[in-house]
Amino acid sequence: MRMSLAPLPRRVTAEFVGTAALVAVVVGSGIRADSLSQDIGVRLLANSLASAVGLGLLIALLGPLSGAHFNPVVTLSEWWSRRPGSGGREALAYMAAQLAGAVSGALLAEAMFGRTPGVLATAPRSEPHLLLGEAVATAGLVLVVQGLRHTGRASLAPVAVAGYIGAAIWFTSSGSFANPAATVGRSLTDSFTGIAPASVPAFAAAQLLGMVLGMGLAGVLYGTERRSAEPNPAPARRTG
Repeated sequence: MRMSLAPLPRRVTAEFVGTAALVAVVVGSGIRADSLSQDIGVRLLANSLASAVGLGLLIALLGPLSGAHFNPVVTLSEWWSRRPGSGGREALAYMAAQLAGAVSGALLAEAMFGRTPGVLATAPRSEPHLLLGEAVATAGLVLVVQGLRHTGRASLAPVAVAGYIGAAIWFTSSGSFANPAATVGRSLTDSFTGIAPASVPAFAAAQLLGMVLGMGLAGVLYGTERRSAEPNPAPARRTG
């Protein structure tokens, strides 16, 4: 039997809170790492661990309410797959909440560390190899989410999705943002995790391309029909 979804306002609130918390974790841990070490490897390790652990906890906590998308790419892929609670109105509401949450989370992180909120990032991230890395990171995320669904293992999402993001921060050249809303939020922090606003459109385009590739690969591997059902809507995610 499928568990009833929470009312839409509660789900949208969960998406706002979850995305805000996720971006606050990513940005805040980056600021903290910046202040503690000049070694780029140490900073990346600290940021990736905090991001993965925070994401896993948020998925476990809020997944039963909204599916814990926290990411327009995940919402769009769920809508395309016509998952429960992923109609057009719900998808638009989710994405608006995710964008607002990402901006709020970045501003909160800056304020917590005594920095001026809203200072635009200056780090350009528009080189072709970075965009390729971002497409790969997003394709992998979508494949993980879809694969968990198709194999009836959506309950493993807190570990599997968080583990994938933690790994992808290291193995992709872009650092695996894999999330258009978080990318916008991260343009508002001139820190280790920031991205210059001018680079955001290209990053978002790479993420959308990655979503299409990930869904196509999931279709090839698992087919277009869901093979088993889970009691909760698909938990899914990030980043970065």
